[in-house]
Amino acid sequence: MTQAVDLEALAALKDIMEDEFTALVQTYLADTEARVALLHELLTQQDFDEIRKNAHSMKGSSSNLGASLLTDLCFQVEQQSKGNHLDGLDTLLSQIDEEFLLVKEALENC
Repeated sequence: MTQAVDLEALAALKDIMEDEFTALVQTYLADTEARVALLHELLTQQDFDEIRKNAHSMKGSSSNLGASLLTDLCFQVEQQSKGNHLDGLDTLLSQIDEEFLLVKEALENC
């Protein structure tokens, strides 16, 4: 089983950020939780441009925190939304929901 977060990358980031690390994690969790909910709303509206923008933002911030599977899922959503394809987006968003819960747990316990 793959870890939700690359612990080595997270430790390196923690060393760099020092006292600001906790605030970074809290901001990431709050922002990502809001974006995940927004992605579901945007899917019902079929707003592919906003889906792409939000997935892109989540991809970058998740990558920075070493959440590689979540990063990959966001990349897939971003790519699929560029072509305005609904097929499979609901499945990808469900996978993002599940993976974000694992990432959140990992970050809260680091």
